[in-house]
Amino acid sequence: MKKGKLYGLGIGPGDPELLTLKAVRLLKEADIVAVPDKGTGEKTALQIVKPFVEGKELLYCPTPMLRDAAQWNQFHEKTADQICSLLDSGKTVSFITLGDPTIYSTYIYVHKKVIARGYEAELVPGVTSFCAAAAKLGQALCEKSQRLLIVPGNSDVKDSLDIPANKVFMKAGSSILQLQSQLRSAGVLEQASMVENCGMQDERIWPHFSDMTESSGYFSLVIVKQPD
Repeated sequence: MKKGKLYGLGIGPGDPELLTLKAVRLLKEADIVAVPDKGTGEKTALQIVKPFVEGKELLYCPTPMLRDAAQWNQFHEKTADQICSLLDSGKTVSFITLGDPTIYSTYIYVHKKVIARGYEAELVPGVTSFCAAAAKLGQALCEKSQRLLIVPGNSDVKDSLDIPANKVFMKAGSSILQLQSQLRSAGVLEQASMVENCGMQDERIWPHFSDMTESSGYFSLVIVKQPD
């Protein structure tokens, strides 16, 4: 029996209209749709693609937020085991992931494991959260010879603040007020804008990040432009 194929589908930041035509086609053609499951009851990615997976068999893949690397790896190994078993039976599997599968995606670790075992897998790009957020703000991310630096906002960002580039701080979440304080100390807070839950029903936009005075959710993104 011919083995099936795995697709890692980037499904964009939240707005179902930002799904690519290729992603929609592969969702419809898939035998199984793999869904990331943080264990909190929220299935953000599934809600985005819901109209295209009616009647599909779903595989829920645990993706808890863990700091223990060994335990984290065990979850990815288990997911790879399940997917490879389906591929052995000739099934086509589409694994949905927010944004793009090459940008801070949990899926990429499963992808590497499946590839390493000799199976066929393909990455399908999606609209990134920072491109969608910049569009919401009516801003360009890069102009002329400007550079763009992407930084995980939930880590220590001090070493990135002196780099001459426009900056994107992704997934700041519970660290959002700390990030705001660091940008203020660096003298660049006035060049910063923020979008929370871009493209989702509870989206919030702060053209001036300095106006934001409360904590925010995990999908919080800050764009800092270099002064002209």
